[in-house]
Amino acid sequence: MSDMLRAPAETKYADELDYLEQADTGPRPSTWRLSPKAVRTFVLGSEPADGLDRPIAQKWFGERSVVERAIVTLASDRGLLLIGDPGTGKSWLAELLAAAVCRNSTQVVQGTAGTTEDHIKYSWNVSMVIAKGQSRESMIPSPIMTAMETGTIGRFEELTRSTSDVQDALISILSEKYVSVPELQGEAGTVFAKPGFAVIATANSRDRGVNDLSSALKRRFNFVRIPVVTNKKSETQIIRFRTEELLARHRIELDVPPTLLDVLLRSFGDLREVAAAAGSDDERLESALSSAEQIGVLEDAVLHSDFFGVRTLTADALGSSLVANLARRPEDSALLTKYLTNTVRPRSEEEGGHWPQFLDAGLKTLEALA
Repeated sequence: MSDMLRAPAETKYADELDYLEQADTGPRPSTWRLSPKAVRTFVLGSEPADGLDRPIAQKWFGERSVVERAIVTLASDRGLLLIGDPGTGKSWLAELLAAAVCRNSTQVVQGTAGTTEDHIKYSWNVSMVIAKGQSRESMIPSPIMTAMETGTIGRFEELTRSTSDVQDALISILSEKYVSVPELQGEAGTVFAKPGFAVIATANSRDRGVNDLSSALKRRFNFVRIPVVTNKKSETQIIRFRTEELLARHRIELDVPPTLLDVLLRSFGDLREVAAAAGSDDERLESALSSAEQIGVLEDAVLHSDFFGVRTLTADALGSSLVANLARRPEDSALLTKYLTNTVRPRSEEEGGHWPQFLDAGLKTLEALA
């Protein structure tokens, strides 16, 4: 892991997965490495009722019903589509599920405007084709085809970012469970999916209208909506979990006062209320104000405090980081100025604490961006 900038979930949590495989006595669908209950435990963490000899850490923070429905879908013949706002943890949940089910979360296709049908099915090694002709050896399978051949999970990120013809290429894979290769003859001309094959796709609900899914493709997916985390307790858990990971990854020994985490959570809560009451896009920040963006603000503040400040997270660093991350356009700067002046200034006068420093740092950063 020390040689990886970011280890996949099956590598990072290999010890937990090994333990669960040995301790798991539940029935396992097809070629699954863990039972559905053990998959849920891996994702959501263990409880005393599980009767395990060691604790399993919670890795995804959200509704239990969402995880259970996703697991049930993977055990069926339908594809799983995780849909939600940016930063709600769709990709992270997909990675954890793939790691728990088949110990391989890296068979991924990234949906973009440049994604082609070859990225979903197969392409050719041109030099081998010239030398020996078209054959299975000269064919380059896509991550989805590799998942079909090995009976594992293939992932498709940002499905609605890809064009309609690329999306349609998934229809036969999800319904017929095979891919035809017209260039090859006989048995080699068809690649069949093995038991255990499944597809987990993600879609950003804010991309609706970019490349809408056809009704035929929708029927082959089970939609699981990932809600935005607004519960303060859950958000605090997420922020603390990610902060601990951040400090461990960068080998930073830095004090993060819980009172500053509260400042961050309350600020995002305030800005979400403003966005909910806005009548147009110009009256709300471009940011989705998700938990992931909170983590980004905190990460910048932590690294700045460690590299250029003292051995503790400061309100100055947090206020500056929040403004720098959220002021993406001139309208955002105006909205943040209004928020700091009308909401944070009175609060700093009434409550004191970290708020005055937070306010001053935010206003100074806005002046520098002007």
